[in-house]
Amino acid sequence: MTGAADVAILEVRGLDAFYGPARVLFDVSFAIARGEAVALVGRNGAGKSTTLKAIMALVEHRAQKVVFAGHDITGLPTHRIARLGLGYVPEERRIFTDLTVAENLEVGRLAPRDGREAWTAERLYEIFPNLAEMAGRSAGRMSGGEQQMLSIARTLMGNPDVVLLDEPSEGLSPLIVEQMAQAIVRMKQQGIAVVLSEQNLTFAAEIAERALLMETGSLTFDGPISELIRRQRVEDAASGGR
Repeated sequence: MTGAADVAILEVRGLDAFYGPARVLFDVSFAIARGEAVALVGRNGAGKSTTLKAIMALVEHRAQKVVFAGHDITGLPTHRIARLGLGYVPEERRIFTDLTVAENLEVGRLAPRDGREAWTAERLYEIFPNLAEMAGRSAGRMSGGEQQMLSIARTLMGNPDVVLLDEPSEGLSPLIVEQMAQAIVRMKQQGIAVVLSEQNLTFAAEIAERALLMETGSLTFDGPISELIRRQRVEDAASGGR
């Protein structure tokens, strides 16, 4: 596991997860520093989404330790984890379709921690200019990409220190994907750490410098994303030459 645990904003050690009797995560361990972006990559079904859900206590799990911002959150319920400042944006866009963009943002508002500057709708509109143009529009009348941006922005209204993003580029047009990447980079520049579950390595590389490769529920690589891309190219070239 790379990254110094003593400076980590989030440390996961020995995480297992289960769906009924089936064990689907095996001793997953990693750490992420404040303001760092890490891409959790792998094939569909490898366990990426389950890892994020297990950290948020949304699936049956056990762990040696999960520490967030100095708090041991092992065994805490989801709502307490969120209130400590760990944000989660699921793949399915859970927004209120009958509310406007501005109203959705207001629903997500939580008080900032430690006297830091609070996220406001105005600050978020700078990062997500598309949302500014439709602040009064019903969320149900937005495209899938716009709804995904709104879901992320609403999470930021809770003033998180870390955001777990589950497949944010899934099913979006190339233009929206590029806008999404720029927005997440801006979040990182604001000091927010990001764990990004993603199949699209090209998209992930625009955001993260480091990658965690997951295969059948286990982490098999933790290092520079450029190295992972290089390895994939070598493997693709080798398989193409057979």
